[in-house]
Parts: sequence; structure tokens; C-alpha cells
Amino acid sequence: MLEDTQIKQLLYQYNPWWNNSAPAEELPTTHRSAYYDTLDIIKSTDVRRFVVLSGARRIGKTTVMKQVISQLLSEGVAPQHIFYLSFDNPLCKLVGFPRILAEYDAMVPRETQKYFFLDEIQYVEDWSLWLKTLYDTRPNLNLTATGSASPSIEKGVADSGVGRWRVLRMPTLTFREYCDIEQNSPHAGISQYTLEELSAMSSAEFSMLMFSVGDMQAAWNRYLALGGFPELLRISTLARAQMLLREDVADKVLKRDIPALFDVRNSLQLEKIFLYLCLHSGSIINMAEMCTKLEGVTMPTLLRYIQYLIDANLIYVCHNANYTGKKILSAQSKIYVADSALRNACLMLSPDLLSDTDMGALVESIVYKHLLHTYGNTHKIGYVMMKGKAKKEVDFAISRPTDERFLCEVKYKNDSSISRHDAIAQLSAGSSTLGAFLITRNPGDFGMARLTESSKPIIRIPAATFCYLLNNVNH
Repeated sequence: MLEDTQIKQLLYQYNPWWNNSAPAEELPTTHRSAYYDTLDIIKSTDVRRFVVLSGARRIGKTTVMKQVISQLLSEGVAPQHIFYLSFDNPLCKLVGFPRILAEYDAMVPRETQKYFFLDEIQYVEDWSLWLKTLYDTRPNLNLTATGSASPSIEKGVADSGVGRWRVLRMPTLTFREYCDIEQNSPHAGISQYTLEELSAMSSAEFSMLMFSVGDMQAAWNRYLALGGFPELLRISTLARAQMLLREDVADKVLKRDIPALFDVRNSLQLEKIFLYLCLHSGSIINMAEMCTKLEGVTMPTLLRYIQYLIDANLIYVCHNANYTGKKILSAQSKIYVADSALRNACLMLSPDLLSDTDMGALVESIVYKHLLHTYGNTHKIGYVMMKGKAKKEVDFAISRPTDERFLCEVKYKNDSSISRHDAIAQLSAGSSTLGAFLITRNPGDFGMARLTESSKPIIRIPAATFCYLLNNVNH
């Protein structure tokens, strides 16, 4: 439906460097970990892999790709050998990838070293087959793509991409990344730490570390309000930021992206389910009770739509750590909205007006996101429910494949005291526990203490400091 010259004009608009022009937008000077990971993979001479950046809308996947493009150009890669396209554009969907590729091949010889950057790859029909074909037939090609539907992307890898590409999951900004972007990081020289390293410290060493980090509360409070969406950091008012989140993330994903990718027969029911999960973020979800409260929603529809919300990176699911295999499917799980600011925006809440209970749930979801980003590829992360009538719970267990684990409890209150009868104190005495962390609210609420002779020290650490130190990615 488009002439060849029109397709060529479209390609030149997406690739201004072909005319020795700079990209239209000004790119951030700071870089996220995904930027370094992508460069490492596509420039590797040992093992060739394509890269797929997966994550929610508006978290900076496209920015990472354009920063990589800028770096390649600065290193002397020929501009015509760098090809960028976004399939979020209706014209690109209309024309189709085969014809666009043919037009580019007519312009630049196939035999030369190329770098392809394909945005929102899930909108390409049979995208995983196309990536497989490109990998197998073009040995001089390095490719980076983005996708907003993570499990769909990962299924494509499992079906046809094993050994050909790597999926890098991008969360919303971590607290450390937020501080770097906002230049609110006077402690930028402070190292990052694993849970193992923090657990191995003496009480004196740990106290010295806490004093060296200092009070990060002002930056933390703003992070709680604006969350981890990079574009919102430039917005001056919270109300404006929340409106953009509702319009650019929640509404577009719920009313456009998910219906376009999945079988959604009732978008209003999908929106109701998401708002219900926003209200109960951080809680163990009883599906039967949820169906009762959401009149007209059947159990099969509820389970299917929740999976779509997971696929679209709007929510995380935290399973019971005591269950494995098929038992996980029948056990009740905790559900977290993927970013605290998204929950607040959809419910039109200001963090200043949240109750202590709501604020605790908000911080719990942020801690889970940081744990998932740091340990999700190497450890199993779930909540622990102790046996017995009391139903005592520990928020998170971060378990190695050997079943050794770290425990983490969020106690975001002015009074964060615990006793030896609390679940984290009892479980910390187990031989499989390597360390236990109590995440507190106040900057001065830190230290190490044993609650019983047999228990490991409970490491009290402020939430802001824990999240700032935890992102264990060093470049």
C-alpha cells in the first residue's frame, strides 16, 4: 500500500544518522545496567547473541537502544550499517517487516557488518521465526530488540531462540539508578553489596557502612512518590506525573496493548481486576473471594486476565516459598503492582496521605522489585508461611538452588521492634538460613542483634539504604 520511495522516507526518518544528523531527542548522560549488558553482548567476539530488552512501557528500553546506537556511532561504525525501526508505528505494521527489510537490503549490501535495533518486536507477525532466520542467515548481523510482553518474548526464546539470543528483563528504575539520574547521589562512590557480604560483616563494620551512607530520606521520599519511570523525573507536580502514568502506561496497556496481543473479551473487567490488585498490592490474593467481589468475573477469566497483566509487566507474582512444582499453581500467591507510583496513580493517592499499613505495603513492593532485579535469575524468591494456627509469615526468602536462604522482613514503621516469637526470629535459627534482614523506616534504625542464642543476627537496615546498596551491578 506504500510506494518504495515512501518506505525509504520512513526509514530515513527513523535513522537520521544516515544523513549525518543527530537523533532528534537529547539522550540522558547516565546509563542503566541494561545499557552496559547490551553493549557487552552485541560486541562480544567469543559468543554471538542477539539481545531482547523486555519490560513495561515507559521504563527506558528505547532510550537504552538509542544510547547504544550513539556509542556505536562514536566508535566509528558506519551510520548506514546501523538500522533502527519501531513497530509501534502503524505504518510499520501495515507494510510488514519482510518488505521493510528488502528495502533496506536494496540500499546497503548484506555482506557488511550490521547492527539492527527493532522496537516493540512483539507486533511483528512470527517475530521469533524472523529473529531465528536473521540469526542463521546473516552471520555479520548483531541485533537488539525490545518487547513489552515479557513472557511472550521468553516463550519465543524457548521455542526457537535457544542459543541465539538473550532476554534482559528491565524493571522500572532502581533507587540507585534514580539517584544517579537525579544527581542526588552524594554517596556514588559507595560500593554495592550482596546479601552474603552484608551478612558476613561484623556489627562494627556494618555500623560504619551505615554511617558512611548517611541519610537518604529526602531522595527516598521523592522516589516513593514518582516511582521508577524515567520520564516522570522531569515533571514538576505529582498530579501531572500521575496523570501521565495513567494515560501513557495504564490506559495504553490495558486498553490497547493487552487487547492487541491477547484474547480480551471485556476490557472493563480487565481494568477492574487491575484496580482490585492495586488496592490489595502486597497481599495474599484469594481468587475465589476476588471473583465474588468482582461481580460477573468468572474464575477462568480472572486467572487468564491476571496472566495477561503479568505478561504486560504491570504486576509481579510472589509465590509461597514452601511449594514447588505443580503445587505452586494451587497455592495462594502475593501480587505486587510493578511500580509503586503506578499503583498510586491508578488509585489517585498521594504518598503523604497513605496510612502506615498502606505505606508498608508500598515499600514491600519496592523491596521485592529490587530483590527480583538482583537475584531473580539465580535464586528463588518467595514468601514464607510458618506452619501452625498463628500463620506467621516472613515477607521474602531468597533461596539458593541448594535451599540455603536469606530472610527479609519489611517493618516500615516508627516502632520496628520484634520479639523472639516473630517468624523471622524463629526461622533465622534454622540451619538453612544464611542471614536475616529487617527493613526499617527511619534512617537511624539500624544495627545487628541476636534474639536467641541459636538464631543468626537480625540485621536492621533502613529501606532506602537497603535498596541503594542492593543493586549489585558493577561496571
